[in-house]
Amino acid sequence: MTKDEDTRTYTAEELRAMKARGEDRTDWEKVDAMTEADLDRLIAGDPDERDFEPDWTRAQLVLPEAKRSVHLRLEQDVIDFFKAQGRGHISRMQAVLRAYVEAHRSRDGG
Repeated sequence: MTKDEDTRTYTAEELRAMKARGEDRTDWEKVDAMTEADLDRLIAGDPDERDFEPDWTRAQLVLPEAKRSVHLRLEQDVIDFFKAQGRGHISRMQAVLRAYVEAHRSRDGG
């Protein structure tokens, strides 16, 4: 797929704002009513996808590491901060901790 003057990119926030302003031109009822066969026909007709054949010969099954439950005491303002951002606050906390670990691993060479 090539990028040209007709291609636009938007953040999720920009798309939500466009929808709120009534600028969303997607016919979601039509999309929701599509069957798998309809989607297959659309994909087959798309020149960017028509001849695409994924190469599964080197695919590897990657299972996520099991997570371990721990008891962790946190200050209330930290909990409030993450919860105020909506669902998934534990996952966001994990992401922050993961970023910290990765930053220190690369800095310390480990």
